[in-house]
This record gives sequence, structure tokens and C-alpha cells, in this order.
Amino acid sequence: MPVPGSPIEAFLSALLLQAGYNAGLVAIGASLLGIAAGAGGTFLFLRKRALLSDAIAHATLPGVGIAFLVMVAFGLDGRSLVGLLAGSALSAGIGLLCVEWITRHTRLAEDTAIGAVLSVFFGFGIVLLTVIQTLSQGRQAGLEGFLLGSTAGMLYQDAVVIALGGVLAVLALVALRRPMTLVSFDPGFAAALGLNTRRIDLAMMLLVLAVTVAGLKIVGLVLVIALLIVPPVAARLWSERTDHVVLIAGAIGGLSGYVGAAMSAAAPGLPTGPIIVLVAFSLFLVSLLLAPGRGVLAAALRHRRFQLRLHRRQGLLSLARGEPIFDPLTLKVLRREGLIRPDRVPTEAGRLEATRALLDERRFEVARRIHRDDPLSHRYDGLTPIAAVMTGDEIAEIDRLLADAAARHRREDT
Repeated sequence: MPVPGSPIEAFLSALLLQAGYNAGLVAIGASLLGIAAGAGGTFLFLRKRALLSDAIAHATLPGVGIAFLVMVAFGLDGRSLVGLLAGSALSAGIGLLCVEWITRHTRLAEDTAIGAVLSVFFGFGIVLLTVIQTLSQGRQAGLEGFLLGSTAGMLYQDAVVIALGGVLAVLALVALRRPMTLVSFDPGFAAALGLNTRRIDLAMMLLVLAVTVAGLKIVGLVLVIALLIVPPVAARLWSERTDHVVLIAGAIGGLSGYVGAAMSAAAPGLPTGPIIVLVAFSLFLVSLLLAPGRGVLAAALRHRRFQLRLHRRQGLLSLARGEPIFDPLTLKVLRREGLIRPDRVPTEAGRLEATRALLDERRFEVARRIHRDDPLSHRYDGLTPIAAVMTGDEIAEIDRLLADAAARHRREDT
């Protein structure tokens, strides 16, 4: 039982949406944003254009500053989230078009164009924020919160705007998932089918732009890139199918947003955005270690099983040829399976298995000579039983050739 008033109790209360109105708004908004970011970032990751999200995020900063100045000039509230997000979206769109133009009309590579746009737009944005801080209206604007996120004092209207952006991004993702999947893996084939790959790429970028803009208030432009990339990378470790990767990435992103917001609510001194990113990274580490197909633990187990199979095979061949066995692991494997006795003498089962292993080895020597230029000759790894690689007729033909060779040797000896 958690101690009343302890951080654990506060965390559980935040998870159950019982930590206050503002904390509940932040948790729901962060989870919706995480779902949209994880699912949308999957296609950017599969398209191998993850760095483009960095340019989009940093290009939002000048728009935030310009939108604030424009709203103040017209006598409006310069801190209106709708106006600030609209300005950031416009600025990011211009940055995206700049990258596109540089890539298409110059010899510069895309990563070079991204680096140029990212640095110029971000530098211009910092200059604008510095200027704004010197104004009387800008001293309490809190625009620096867009760098690393700021959820303190988030209003109901702000949460609605962020949640609405996340929902619209998810709906667009559902509608465009098939063409985006095709373009991500094979744009040439997609073009041959009549799809406009440039428009689909643009739709993909606009989807990422929408998620980036929606996430500025919660995680900030510096950290929103992590929320777009880390969940897809973690999800890719769990599945080979695109639809599954999208779903898993959305789940990881949503869980990161929800748990991170709850942790931040339980410890008010900790910023929400960085905590969300750290939770996402923790889920990535879990995936890296435990994923059944690509995880480190699964790879270590596969290597260990291969090592044991190799020692078993070599030990059986040594028994069949009457060679001594000195390797401790080989002896351990053979003893564990009851193929040799403690005095290293093969058992009846060991002699039978050794005879089969040697016969398979001779069969594949013949198969390699017969099928020298055929892929069949490369299928044998030295460990797989011959019946799993070749048909019964092929094995029977090889056995006939072995019998003929043995008869020839006997006649030569006599």
C-alpha cells in the first residue's frame, strides 16, 4: 500500500485522473498527442526522412514570435494559443517549402537543406523572442515555454485545441495510410500505379507539421521530434507489418504522454515535456531488450541456441569418426541429451545420432557436386537435417550415388 501523501500515491491519483482538473486536461491532451505523433511519425521513419521533422519543429519558432507581435499590434491577447499555433504552422509550412525548393532546384542533398533551414529559422526565432522580452507586453508572455513545453496553467480551451489537432491528425492518418505505406516502401512502384508521390509526400509532411504544432505547448519544439521518432523506432522492434507498427507506435506514444503527464503532476517541480520524452525512451529501452524478433535478449537467445546446435553437430561428427572430444561445452551438450556417458563413451542413442549426422554430411557433399551452380548447394548450414532441405526423391538419388561409390571402392580394394 502506498504511504498517504507519498509520491507514489500522488502518481496513482494522477493516473486515475484524480489529481485535479488541470492535471487531467494535460494527461488527456498529452495522450492524444502521443497517439498522433507515434502513428504519424511511423511513416516519416519508414520513408527515411526522420530528420525532416527536426526542421519542421525548429521552423515553428519564428511563427510563434511573429504571431505574438501581430496579435499585440491589433490589440488582441498575444498569448492566445490558437493564434500562436496558427503562426507556428504558417512558419513551419514556409520552412517545409524552403527545404523542398532547395532539394529540387539545387544540387544540395536533403539533409544539407534541412540543416540550413533548421539553423536559419531557429536563429531568427531566438532573435524574435529576445526582442519580445524587451517589450512591456512580452515580459510575461511565457513564449519561452514553446522551446521545452509548458503545461502550467493550461486552460480548457488550450487542451481542446491540442486534442482536436491530435484527433484530426489521426483521422487523416487513417484515410491516407495505404498510399503513404506504398510510397514509404516503394515510391517507384507507387508512381507506376498512378499515385502522385509528391502529393502523398506533402500530405505526410503536413501530417507531421500538424502533430508538431499541436505538441508545442506540451513538449516544446525541441522535444516534439523525440515523440515523433522514438515510438515508431520502438514499435519497429515488435513487428514486421506496417499496420501493426503504426498501432504499436500510437500506443507507445499515447502511453508515454499519459504516464509522463501523470509523473509531472505527481512531482510539480518536474517539466512535463522532458518527462514524456524520458518515458518514451524508457519504453524504447524495454522494446530493445525484450522484443521477440529484434530485441537484444531474443538475439542473445538465438545465438546461444545456434551455439548449442553447432556444438551438438560437431560432437556427433566426432563420435561418428572416432575422434576424441575435448571441448567442455560439446561434452556438456552431449551428456545432457544422453548421447554420451560420463566416461565419454557414446550411448546407443548417441551412436545412432552420430551415424545419421555423418550420413547427412556425406549426402550434402554429393548434393554440392550435383547442384554446384544451384541455390540448393547454399541452403545447407551444417546443422539442418537433410530432410528439411531436400525432397525424398532427391535424397534417394543421392543415397544411390553413395551406394554406387561405396561398391566401386570395394571392387578397387579387392
